[in-house]
Amino acid sequence: MVVCPYIMAHDLSKIRNFSIIAHIDHGKSTLADRMLEVTHTIEKRKMQDQVLDSMELERERGITIKMQPVRMNFSSGGEEYLLNLIDTPGHIDFSYEVSRALKAVEGSILLVDATQGVQAQTLTTLEMAKAAGLVIIPVVSKIDSPLARVDDIKMEIATVLECDIDDILEVSGKTGMGVSELLDHVVKKIPAPQSEYKSDDEIKALVFDFEYSNHQGVIVYVRMFDGMLKRGDQVSFAIAGEKFSVLEVGTFSPGKTARDAIFRGEIGYIVTGIKQPGIASVGDTITGVKKPLPALPGYFNPRPVVWASVYPESQDDFMTLKQALSKLRLSDSAFSYEEETSGALGRGFRCGFLGMLHLEIITERLRREFTLDIIVTMPSITYRVKLKNGKEETIYSPHMFPSDGEIASVEEPWVELHIMTPNDYLGAISILVHEHEGDVVDMQTFGDGRTKVDILMPLRELMRNFFDSLKSATSGYASIAYDIKEFRKADVTRLDILIADEVVAAFTRVVARRRAVEEADSSVEKLYEIMPRQMFESKIQGYALGRIIASKTIKAFRKDVTQHMYGGDITRKMKLREKQKEGKKKMASRGKVNIPHDVFLKMMRK
Repeated sequence: MVVCPYIMAHDLSKIRNFSIIAHIDHGKSTLADRMLEVTHTIEKRKMQDQVLDSMELERERGITIKMQPVRMNFSSGGEEYLLNLIDTPGHIDFSYEVSRALKAVEGSILLVDATQGVQAQTLTTLEMAKAAGLVIIPVVSKIDSPLARVDDIKMEIATVLECDIDDILEVSGKTGMGVSELLDHVVKKIPAPQSEYKSDDEIKALVFDFEYSNHQGVIVYVRMFDGMLKRGDQVSFAIAGEKFSVLEVGTFSPGKTARDAIFRGEIGYIVTGIKQPGIASVGDTITGVKKPLPALPGYFNPRPVVWASVYPESQDDFMTLKQALSKLRLSDSAFSYEEETSGALGRGFRCGFLGMLHLEIITERLRREFTLDIIVTMPSITYRVKLKNGKEETIYSPHMFPSDGEIASVEEPWVELHIMTPNDYLGAISILVHEHEGDVVDMQTFGDGRTKVDILMPLRELMRNFFDSLKSATSGYASIAYDIKEFRKADVTRLDILIADEVVAAFTRVVARRRAVEEADSSVEKLYEIMPRQMFESKIQGYALGRIIASKTIKAFRKDVTQHMYGGDITRKMKLREKQKEGKKKMASRGKVNIPHDVFLKMMRK
């Protein structure tokens, strides 16, 4: 007998809310696909890989960028259950969204690849799940792989979780092996949701994600903790204070399916009709207007970590870019932007991101979804600067960084890195950490010849190609996760790049004082190689530490003004060449160097 989902919704004992957490590429989305098959949520003929990854970019990269909930009906022990799964991103840049998703469930499946074992992000997400008080079900995935080391990996997991090895399940997301048994385990081990208030009009719902529709406005994804929501209900955001009328409610199967109502214990969506950015945000609480309830605990605004400026290649596209950024902000509360102007690039926007991948995703969406040609400046971080006149400033843009003579002290954010690596590469990692001003604070050895290394390092150095250098130094075997920590004193300076004696703000960076000359030489050399020649001689210079510390000269185009002369007096040729030289001096004094857009693009890819 199949029980109506609405009856189940009122019976909290028949509901299970859970998520899948894992390191990148450990098989979360593939396992979710098999769950949809086993529960007959999607017909087999309609199945495709990464069915919950709806963005084209997600499918191309093979990663989950936006979390996706789905509702499944499952029979266990002769009883019908309602299972709500949230498939979460694995990359560290999206850990804020993961933390909110974990607040919406009672349990998590901890997935570990049988070929790779416990990785850095495995430990990070595990700590987040523990902090949320979730029941954790350990699972080894990819057991069908010929490279699988199931017994060894189970031992690793047992050590990390301090659990019995027999409690660790085995699955294959590819073949479906063990998936039904896993869902039975979810029903048995993960507790049913609890409700604090019994009345349907005492509403409390956590916003764990949202999207934007041109027709319906902001659509929030919610976990209902208390009450019931239906079309026409008057509700408000507890933190933002904005009131709105519910236009539609529904659940995910996996596409949005409109319902008459969504009840306590369920996961669903609400169409708000709101079309202004900055109102809806992940972590806010929706409550009733007539009987408002306090916001759920743990809310905080995501803090941008990386900053970069975005300019349209053509200033004619400025308003299009502005509208595009506004739409992206509506669907991503962690993204922020403000208008700014550059002498070289015109009008653009200073944008804040959660990390380098977040920056890459946003800029790629601008290019694809809005067909915009854009220029993205070199990413930078936030600095706290105390000036000699007593003022304190927060600096987001390198070209706004004060000169050395104005600064009393500078502080920068630090990060704690967690690196999992084979022991053979510990020496190479130590050298790399030293080169990036890091300190090893702890090391933990695993039984399979791997070590977890904890490192403190300036965020500035992490962004200086540390990821690529680490992969190169460890032949791709190391994995990494990081947490933003406190601000510490920094020994940095502003590096300006001058072309024809003019500072080009787009090329300005904040660099370590000890490496200022090296960075200046590198930037000047690259510009020298890619800058087109002008009609007059022009210098490329690096300025820092109160002086020019690097310089190269691009020779001017030179026309042979004597080519029409055959023989004759040499003094006539000399006069023509002197006249040409004087003309080029006048051009240099009056002219302005033209920097093509492709030069900016090539420099930003440095």
